[in-house]
Amino acid sequence: MADGSRDDEPLAGGGAARGETLTESLQSLLHELPGLVSDRVELFALELARAGSALARIVAWVVAIAILGVTAWLALWAGVVIALVGLGVHWALALLPVLLINLAAVLLAVGQVRQLATRLSLPATRRHLTMSSPPAPPEANPDEPDGPPTAP
Repeated sequence: MADGSRDDEPLAGGGAARGETLTESLQSLLHELPGLVSDRVELFALELARAGSALARIVAWVVAIAILGVTAWLALWAGVVIALVGLGVHWALALLPVLLINLAAVLLAVGQVRQLATRLSLPATRRHLTMSSPPAPPEANPDEPDGPPTAP
């Protein structure tokens, strides 16, 4: 039996050594963790600033494009109305196709905006991040992928 107690002693000593090694490893990991996190936070902050600058420039370009597009659109329809009036069509009747085509375009655009507005609530992300009872099956929307977005 004395031999059995001697066999236990190296195990206890090895266990203590392993415990100290594990503790040291954890302390080392905890010591390096702020550095690992701060590097990623710094990268995120730099990219966020760069993205913000790019977004501001994109918005400025979109405003310029919108102004130029509206000007061209108005010139096109003015030309159509002038041509119709030149052919002898009454000006009120010449404006009717302009009105109808623009109203149809507005209805189409409103439908698209309503369809896209559902994506603003991030439905797939909410499904994957919420911890609730079994997830409901995704809605049948062919335009909304269930997984992460893929590159074109």
